[in-house]
Amino acid sequence: MADDAAAPNGELSDSAPTEETSSAAEPESGASETSAVTDAVDEEDAELEDYDEEALDEAAAPAKPRMSHVRLATIVGLVAVVALAALSGWLGYRTYQSHQAEEQRNLFLQVGRQGALNLTSIDWEKADADVQRILDGATDTFYDEFEQRAKPFVEVVKQAQSKSVGTISEAGLESESGDGAQVLVAVTVNTSNAGAPEQQPRAWRMRISVQKVGDEAKVSKVEFVP
Repeated sequence: MADDAAAPNGELSDSAPTEETSSAAEPESGASETSAVTDAVDEEDAELEDYDEEALDEAAAPAKPRMSHVRLATIVGLVAVVALAALSGWLGYRTYQSHQAEEQRNLFLQVGRQGALNLTSIDWEKADADVQRILDGATDTFYDEFEQRAKPFVEVVKQAQSKSVGTISEAGLESESGDGAQVLVAVTVNTSNAGAPEQQPRAWRMRISVQKVGDEAKVSKVEFVP
């Protein structure tokens, strides 16, 4: 009774239960904190276990095998073979080009020599055939000019009963450009006419221009040079 009277409006009786409730709630908070710590530790342990498992897996995984010396030697050998094949092909092509160029030079020289012989070897008994041979080996300007003079030339040769024979003293390729060349020819000509005294051989120098026509080469121009 005295206690109840000392506490006005019943404050004591109200506060006591409140303190008990508060003290009763504290253990629950502590338990919650302990549980959180435990969970964190468990998570760390789980992470460590995962890490250890990954490390073990990596350690257990077989290392990539290194390239063997035999395989490396094989690859190096193949590369060397390919390089040699390419080099051989290039050298073969260069040899082919050189051979083709040499054949063309020989063709130009041969046509130049033959052109000079055709022009200086005329027999009145077969003048028509000799002139036709000249035309068959001619092209361009020389063909046009000689064709216009062919008939009068044959008539003169037949009337004089002339016979000339040319002999090549020397011949060489003066220049070459693409499908054409100039050939210098030194020729000695022996000429005889019916009823005329024997003539001395005459030496001529001719510059014969040769032009390639398809797979052939023909005389395109003739000049007499000192």
